[in-house]
Amino acid sequence: MKPRTLRALGPVILIVAAVVAVVISLAYGGGAAPLDLGDPGPVARWGLPIAKLFVNLSLAGALGALVLALFAFKPSDRAYDVLLDLASFSAALLTVSAGTAAFFNFILVFNPQVSLGPDFGQQLGRYLTDNPLGTAWLLTTIGAAVLTMLTFAWRSWLATLFAAGLAFVTAMPMVTQGHAGDLANHNLAVSSLGMHVIGAAVWIGGLIAVVMVRPHVTRITTTLQRYSSLALFAFVVVAASGVVRAFTGLGDWQYLFSPYGVLVIVKVLTLIALGVLGAVYRTKLIAKTDNPKSAAPFWGLVALELAIMGIASGVAAALARTPSPVALLSTGATRTPAERLTNASLPPELTAERWFTQWNIDILWLAVAAFGIVLYLIGVYRLRRRGDHWPIYRTILWVIGMLLLVWVTCGPINAYQAYLFSVHMMGHMLLTMAIPLCLVFGSAVTLLLRAVDKRHDGTRGVREWVLWAIHSPFSKFVTHPIVAAAIFVGSLWLFYYSDLFRWSLYDHLGHIWMVAHFLISGYIFVLTLVGIDPIPFRFPYAGRLITLIAVAAMHAFFGMAIMMNEGLMAAEWYGSMGRTWGDTPMQDQYVGGGIAWSIGEIPTLITGIVIAIQWSRSDERQQRNRDRHADRTGDAELAEYNAKLAQIAQRDAQRGE
Repeated sequence: MKPRTLRALGPVILIVAAVVAVVISLAYGGGAAPLDLGDPGPVARWGLPIAKLFVNLSLAGALGALVLALFAFKPSDRAYDVLLDLASFSAALLTVSAGTAAFFNFILVFNPQVSLGPDFGQQLGRYLTDNPLGTAWLLTTIGAAVLTMLTFAWRSWLATLFAAGLAFVTAMPMVTQGHAGDLANHNLAVSSLGMHVIGAAVWIGGLIAVVMVRPHVTRITTTLQRYSSLALFAFVVVAASGVVRAFTGLGDWQYLFSPYGVLVIVKVLTLIALGVLGAVYRTKLIAKTDNPKSAAPFWGLVALELAIMGIASGVAAALARTPSPVALLSTGATRTPAERLTNASLPPELTAERWFTQWNIDILWLAVAAFGIVLYLIGVYRLRRRGDHWPIYRTILWVIGMLLLVWVTCGPINAYQAYLFSVHMMGHMLLTMAIPLCLVFGSAVTLLLRAVDKRHDGTRGVREWVLWAIHSPFSKFVTHPIVAAAIFVGSLWLFYYSDLFRWSLYDHLGHIWMVAHFLISGYIFVLTLVGIDPIPFRFPYAGRLITLIAVAAMHAFFGMAIMMNEGLMAAEWYGSMGRTWGDTPMQDQYVGGGIAWSIGEIPTLITGIVIAIQWSRSDERQQRNRDRHADRTGDAELAEYNAKLAQIAQRDAQRGE
C-alpha cells in the first residue's frame, strides 16, 4: 500500500474496525442489553459505548500527535504543522464525543423525559455539576475544548508541551469512569486504567500521526525509529496495566470464559499480535522504509496494525459497559464502616510480621520504580560499554531509593495508611526525606546527560528536553534554595491543614497527587543541598547548613503541633473506621506527630553530615588546586606578594626617617 493511499485510508481502517468490534462485543457481552428498571431505550444504551469509543480514539489522535511532534520534529518542519492540525481536529472531535457521552450517561443514569423544556435542562445541569460522573465528563469536555483552541492558535514548542500536558490532564477524569469507579479494588483499577488509557493513546495516536506525516517527510526512517521507541514504552505500559485491569475485572480464573472473560481474551490476542508486528518493524522493516520500493510491505503491515488497533479499541469500549463478574462489595447496612470509606475490607492488625508481608500494590508506582531501575541500569551499561566510569555506590543508592518507593507505595504502608494516621505519616517522612536522599545521590540527570546521545538535526529528544527544563525560568525559580525550602515546608502545613488531605483520602487521584508532590518537592529540596545534578544556583556550604537547620526546626515544630492537637485530623475518616485493634485514633495521631518530629530528623542528620563532608572536600580540593598552581608557577604569586610587602615596609621605613 502506498503511503499517500494509507494516509487517506488509515483513519478509516481504524474507525471502521473499531465500530464493528464495539457493536459485536456489545451484542456478545450484553453491554447494551435492556435495563431491568428504567430502561432509556436502545439509542442511549448503544450510543454511550460508541461515543466513548470516539472519545478514546480522538484522545489518542490528539495526544499521539502532540507527543510525536515534541520528540520527532521541530516547529519549522512542515510535518510539525501537520501534527498540530491533526491534534486540533482530534481535540475538536474529543469535545463533541465527550459531550455526547455525557448526555447519554445522563440519560442512562436518570432516564428523564427528554424535552427542550427548562426542567430537563435543570436536571442535566445538576448532573454535570453535582454528580461526580457528570462532573468528570464536563471537565473532559471543557479540557478538550481548550485543547482545540490551543493547538489551533499556538504552534511553538512551549505551547505544544503545554498542550500535551493539558491532553494528559483532560484524560484523568475518564479514569474514574467505567468499572474503575465501582470495583472493590477501586484504587488498583483507577491506576491501571489511567496507565492503560495514556499508553494506548500514545501508541495508537502516534501511529496515526506517522501515517499522516509520511508524505511530508523526506527520510521517514528517523521518524519511525523515534516513534518505535515511544511505541515500545507504550506497549509495556499497556500490557502491564492490561493484566491488572483483567485481574480487577475477572477476580477469579473461573470467570475466564464468561462473556467478559472472552472479551478480555480477545484483547490479549490483539495485544500479542501488535507486539509481534512491533518486533517485526524494529528488527526487519524500519531500516528499509526510505526506499519506496522496499517500503511497501511495511506500510501494508501498518494498515493491518491499524485494523488490529481498531479491534482492540472497540473491545475495550465494550468492556467498559459489559457486566463484570468480579464480586463487588456488599451494599447497604451489611457494609462495614471501613468498606464504606475505602471500598476495601479492614486489614488485620498491624504486627511486626505484617510490616514485611502485607502488600497493597499500586501498579502506577510499581511501574515508575521498575522503569526507573531499568532505564538507569541501561544508562550505566552504555557508559561502561564505551569505557566511561560511573560510581557503583550511586547505582546502589538509586536502586535502594526505587525499592523503598515500592515498599512505601505498594507495601504495608500503602496497606495501612488509610486506616492509621501514624502509618500515613511514616510513609510521608520516607517520601519527602529518605527516598529523595537516595535518588539525589543516584544523580540520574547527570547519568542521562552522559549516556544519551545529542541530536544534531534541531529536534529535541529526552536529553534536549531535560536540558531545556534545567535552564527554564520555572526551573530557576523552583530550584532556588529558598523557594525549594519554602515549598518543602509550606506544602507540609498547607496539605494537612486544608481539604487537600481529605482529597488524598477520599479520591485515589488525590492520593497519587500527594505521593508525586511530596516526592518531587523533597527531591528538589535535597538536590539544592547535596546533589551534583546541574541546577541554576546553589548556596555556599554554610548557607546550605543554615537552610537545612531552619527547615529541620520547622519540621520538628510541625510534628509537635500534631502531637499537641486536641482534635482529630480528618475525624470523619480516621475516627469512623470501626477498628477494634491498635491505638485509638487520637493516640495514633499522637504517634504520627512523634514520627514527624523524631524519625523525620534522621534523614536531616544524614544530609547535614553529607554537607559537612562535601564542604571539607571542597576546601581540600581548593587547597590542592592552589598547591598545584604554586608548583607550576614556582610560587610566583607568593613571591609577588612578599615583594609587595617588602615594598610597603621599605616605604614605611623611608617615611620614618
